[in-house]
Amino acid sequence: EEGIRKVMAISLADAGYEVLTAADGESGLRLCQEHSPQIIITDIRMPGIDGLEVLRRTKEMDPDREVIVVTAFGEMETAIRALQLDASDFITKPIQDEALAVALKRARERFSIRRELRDYTALIEERWMETSEKLAETYNFQKNLIESSMDGILACDQECRVITFNRAMERMLGYHKDEVIGRMTLYDFLPMGEVERFNDKLRTDDYGGKNRLALFETTMIAKGGQKIPVQLSATALVDDQREIGVVSFFRDLREIRRIEQQFADQARLLQQDKMIALGKLAASVVHEINNPLSGILNYIRLMLKIMGRGPLAPDHQQKFKEYLTLMESETSRCSQIVGNLLAFARQSRLDFAEINVSDLLQKSLMLSAHKLALQNITVTTLLASKIPPVVGDHNQIQQCVINLIFNAIDAMPHGGMLTLQSAYDAGGKSVEIRVKDNGCGISKEDLPYIFDPFFTTKKEGKGIGLGLSTVYGIMERHKGSIDVDSEPGKGSVFTLKLPVG
Repeated sequence: EEGIRKVMAISLADAGYEVLTAADGESGLRLCQEHSPQIIITDIRMPGIDGLEVLRRTKEMDPDREVIVVTAFGEMETAIRALQLDASDFITKPIQDEALAVALKRARERFSIRRELRDYTALIEERWMETSEKLAETYNFQKNLIESSMDGILACDQECRVITFNRAMERMLGYHKDEVIGRMTLYDFLPMGEVERFNDKLRTDDYGGKNRLALFETTMIAKGGQKIPVQLSATALVDDQREIGVVSFFRDLREIRRIEQQFADQARLLQQDKMIALGKLAASVVHEINNPLSGILNYIRLMLKIMGRGPLAPDHQQKFKEYLTLMESETSRCSQIVGNLLAFARQSRLDFAEINVSDLLQKSLMLSAHKLALQNITVTTLLASKIPPVVGDHNQIQQCVINLIFNAIDAMPHGGMLTLQSAYDAGGKSVEIRVKDNGCGISKEDLPYIFDPFFTTKKEGKGIGLGLSTVYGIMERHKGSIDVDSEPGKGSVFTLKLPVG
């Protein structure tokens, strides 16, 4: 969003950064080509190409460029994918200054380490034969640089003996460098079969090009035998057409795997909930449809029995007419049950437009007037005079109001008072619609479950518990909410809240 970009740009500029901004992914990639920034902060969701595509393309331009992705809360799978594409970090919305500062610090360190290490590798190749003093200075620089890396760094000579084993590798595998350097090879840390796979991939173009390996996932064996998932990048060191060693960079994936497992567990729980809901649906549908079907079957059997006695007498013809009328009524009841289920299951496309709330409430009352009159219910309207329009699907919001009115009617079988009210909450920037009755109310035991699909307190044949769950789903799709305040014996108040602007 433009406002967020401007605020971040000002904040980062005050912190000493030179900042360029772009409204979308394509514009951002053009800025990258023109200015070659060291660090990029990109939102996942943007017009045109998304943040993951921006990450992939900018890494193709410059693998050393650091990318921080911004995700919405709950998009954990997207964040994991970004890390797999070599994002330096991810932060969630709303963006906290502390989280952004940590992510930028890590990105700067990674960028500096990558660039300096690459420069250093070139320096070794160029000055292999320089004086021992120069080599000692370079070695000290290498040591400090490699030891400060947050990723594990392991380098081997041409015989694959370990010559560099930094502190991050010590933490990851549990070995002290004195146990490893000159005594072990890279292959000692790889499971059987991974050695050949590592060598094959390093010398093909599958992962980053020949003699390069990027974003290669494998497993390493720690000192205690524990298997650790890692993401590996490696480069073969070549001098005068001869390979003299390999430098490998390891990122510990245990935290990512933990997040992935969490996500899988949540998905499994969701599937279990779906199966439970399906069981409730099956039981409710069978129960609701079985009664009218039994009635229809009994009438058919009775009619067949009468017909078996011979020609129909005039009084039998009248009975047949009554039976057929009753069968038609029971068939319509079955059809209504199935229709309600289909409407609940169907995710119809929302047709958003500005809605005049007062007009919508008046029309809802007009459509409900006949039923209200039959139940001897008095209606009071308290509609705010100055209320801004809301944006939403007119038919679905009207469906919510009518559902609440019909529920209020059912709660007052012997008549009562229904109040329909609208209000504008300027502080919360929302419009409120309240439907109040003085009916039977809802018990404390039932209150937590009234928005669950298939939950109902109505008598058999009066509903299968989809009305309030449908209202809840519609409000959720409109980024609104529904609240209830109820007291047994005194009535209920249902409040719909819809955002403005």
